[in-house]
Amino acid sequence: MRRAVVKLGGSIAGSEAMDNWIAAITAASFPIVIVPGGGPYADVVRETQKAMGFSDGAAHAMAILAMEQFGHVLCDRDERFVAARTLSDIENAPAPEAVPVWFPSETVLPAAEIPMSWDVTSDSLAAWLTSKIGADSLLLVKQSDAFSQADDVGALVARGLVDPAFPTMLPAEVDLRIAGPRHLAGAGALFRSGLLPGEPITRTGQARKAG
Repeated sequence: MRRAVVKLGGSIAGSEAMDNWIAAITAASFPIVIVPGGGPYADVVRETQKAMGFSDGAAHAMAILAMEQFGHVLCDRDERFVAARTLSDIENAPAPEAVPVWFPSETVLPAAEIPMSWDVTSDSLAAWLTSKIGADSLLLVKQSDAFSQADDVGALVARGLVDPAFPTMLPAEVDLRIAGPRHLAGAGALFRSGLLPGEPITRTGQARKAG
């Protein structure tokens, strides 16, 4: 595996699962880039927008900064997790054992192709980053087990597990997987052996390969 992007859902923030996923990821035998979700920090943006009535454009920028708040938490949890504010930072990690944690504002806010809307959340931004850095795989870590290998991307959108823009942002040839609490116990061993935990997910209408 060349490189994988792992999006850690903000719903795990502050939970025991957060520290357990960090431990599993740092056991990986292949390069990983972390994308933090917005979690409780993005929830505050949503609530404040309702109260104050500011635009979706302003909320979009604030939600991206919310991802960075969770990123600071992750970097504080393990010294191997290092902030990466640009694509160059990701490519030039300070040490072989370093795990870049993407702080997206410098890269995303100037990107005209990314809609300034709640339809684009950290899941879509993780898919966009996967394309930008040429990663092989994208793993979405959720605090939910409400999915199965029988699901495709369309089913995840319909269930609210990923945002509406995700199918458009997802690169065509990327291996997509989604993991929840039931996958955590075995995650470290899989990362160590060069594999990703979770269920493989196909694109809408795509036939699943046998085997």
